Order: sequence, then structure tokens, then C-alpha cells
Amino acid sequence: MTSKKVTYLYDLMDAAYDAQLIEETSRKFGHVPIADRNGRGKEVVQMAPHEAERYKIRSCAERANSRLKEDFGANNVMVKGHSKVTLHLMLGIVVLFADQLLRLAAG
Repeated sequence: MTSKKVTYLYDLMDAAYDAQLIEETSRKFGHVPIADRNGRGKEVVQMAPHEAERYKIRSCAERANSRLKEDFGANNVMVKGHSKVTLHLMLGIVVLFADQLLRLAAG
């Protein structure tokens, strides 16, 4: 579904998605799968440096999602309907953005 709406090249995934089938499916869609490695009791093969740099982007997005949920109301949406939920989440994003600007100005 996402590929129909957005053009992207990489699939960034945590260790829970480190599976051959998922990697093959990602490649089938023309994407480059980058997953944190799950050693499953064995020694973990480190990511290539260029993959590690791409993976950092995922970490940044996860932190933003976490703050949106925990600090700005996205965890407990108390409205129904697509437009109301979208408004609620977008207002949370605006407040998150303002908070980050204030942190940047203060630091």
C-alpha cells in the first residue's frame, strides 16, 4: 500500500524483522532492506557503515513517534472518524515541532 503512495528505496527495520522472507519480499519490491541483526544466540554480523548511517534515520523517527505518543496525546485518541483523528494527530505534530524549536532555541 505504501509503495502506491510514496516512492522510497529503503526498508528500515528493527531486529524483530530480521528474517530471510522479509528481506526477499523487500528486494522483490525493489527496496534495499536494512534490518538490525538478530544473532539468535550466535555472533551478530555488524551492519556496513553506509547501512548504519541509514539506520540512524529510523532511530530518529522512532524517537519522534515515541514523543508524539507519550507526550502529545497520540497514545489516547478519544475521537472517532478519519478527519477528527487526523486533526488530533496533526495538532500533536505541530506541538511536537514547537517543542523542538523551543529546545533548539534554549540549547
